[in-house]
Amino acid sequence: MEAFLISTGLVALAEIGDKTQLLAFILAARFRRPIPIILGILIATLVNHACAGAIGAWITSQVSPQILRWVLGVGFIAMAIWTLIPDKIEEEETGGRFKLGVLGTTIVAFFLAEMGDKTQIATVALAARFNDLWPVVAGTTLGMMLANVPAVLIGDKLAHKLPVRLVHGIAAVIFAVLGVATLLGAGEALGV
Repeated sequence: MEAFLISTGLVALAEIGDKTQLLAFILAARFRRPIPIILGILIATLVNHACAGAIGAWITSQVSPQILRWVLGVGFIAMAIWTLIPDKIEEEETGGRFKLGVLGTTIVAFFLAEMGDKTQIATVALAARFNDLWPVVAGTTLGMMLANVPAVLIGDKLAHKLPVRLVHGIAAVIFAVLGVATLLGAGEALGV
């Protein structure tokens, strides 16, 4: 349950103001069809985060606990810093060139936008940290949905009301605490 809850909270906070959330705003404004957009986000996130989580689980099986502890600790601290850097969305990530319909465009655009994104990297690190693939994937996916469904439903109005810097600051602190705790051996009972 810990892996699920931490994964959900971290990704939900990290996703606020992230480029995939900006993509959700753009898709909602462009297509004005929330159900296929939300379904597309869910499908793309599940596939992307399942692959990322599998990589994290594989890393856990390949690297010694001492090395993994240092890599994860430094990685979480790097995520804390990265969370403080604002994202911008590029035109090719909106799926504007594809003629796949609303659902297909959303799946492709979200999957591509999530490649190498903070939340994908966080999924790899969380899966490696907790060595519990499905609760992490379920948690990171729920976190993405918690941040992006309101973006689709409320759209542009929400973007101007959220204190994005504050939310990013909270996410950065959580990532930093996880990093320091991991470096100090907080996961030794789990073999990390």
